[in-house]
Amino acid sequence: MTDGPLIVIGASAGGLEALEALVRDLPPDLPAAVCIVLHIGDRPSAAPSILDRAGPLPASHARDREPLRAGRIHVAPPGCHLVVEPPRCLRLSRGPREHGTRPAVDPLFRSAARACGPAVIGVVLSGSLNDGTAGLAEIKRRGGIAVVQDPADARHPGMPRSALDHVAVDHCVPAAAMGALLARLAAERDAEAAPPAASKEAPMEGMYDLNRPAALTCPDCGGALRETKVDTLPYFTCHIGHRYGADSMEEAQLHRMEQAFEVALRALNERADLCRRLAETAQGMGQALSAKRWDEAGREARERAEVLIRFLGEEWIRPSIHLGSGGAPDRF
Repeated sequence: MTDGPLIVIGASAGGLEALEALVRDLPPDLPAAVCIVLHIGDRPSAAPSILDRAGPLPASHARDREPLRAGRIHVAPPGCHLVVEPPRCLRLSRGPREHGTRPAVDPLFRSAARACGPAVIGVVLSGSLNDGTAGLAEIKRRGGIAVVQDPADARHPGMPRSALDHVAVDHCVPAAAMGALLARLAAERDAEAAPPAASKEAPMEGMYDLNRPAALTCPDCGGALRETKVDTLPYFTCHIGHRYGADSMEEAQLHRMEQAFEVALRALNERADLCRRLAETAQGMGQALSAKRWDEAGREARERAEVLIRFLGEEWIRPSIHLGSGGAPDRF
């Protein structure tokens, strides 16, 4: 396929159901290639076989350097970003996670916009947070079409709602109406795509613009972050290339904070247990002063653990964490 439309679709939670409804109404002679990213991480995925059965178009996991083919569905495989390179060639990348996930939607959308310009039709389906918003804005900037699942129809409306809030979306429809709409849009754009304008954007891997520092650190690697804006939506990117939208950044920070609290509780628990053992050993050897010192150190660790648990609230503490007979948290 050297010209013609390209349909790129991004989805997360609840997206597979929407994709089944979408592909069901695509015609067998669709004049466009279809690329799909689902937030599957590194987990094995049966999405291609499910979509292959759901509609008339053949679906499979994309292969590195595979050419785009009209009438075929290319699905990002587990653990790899799916990107488009000129001249309309698919590449698989182990580049940095974006929005905490790989594959992510934005790399596909951005690269498709650069490679195919106004021939691209971008689609955001059900999912949480805001992956796909920046990529959809890039598609629009280069003359493509933006389509979003109606948030009222999406099982998880976060991704569609973010796109609607920050991008001038052309069409907002339920998943059941999506296939017919995309077939019509692809037919209208068939053979009309103009060569894309030269990109000023840095490659996805290995480089980033020196925008102002955000005084934040990356939840993935701890590196310094730089803040950029796509329309009105802030994005945070570290020098490695990990990239977060505002909602994704908040969730990642909360997850990292929870991990830090868990590490603190575990460390206090282990210190209290160590001090108890050493106090018992010292007592058995008749070393009363040493036993007293270890008893006091263990009590201090237990008191700090109790303060931390009270601060977090019992509803936050996992059911497996509770104070033992000595007042210290039992082990995880």
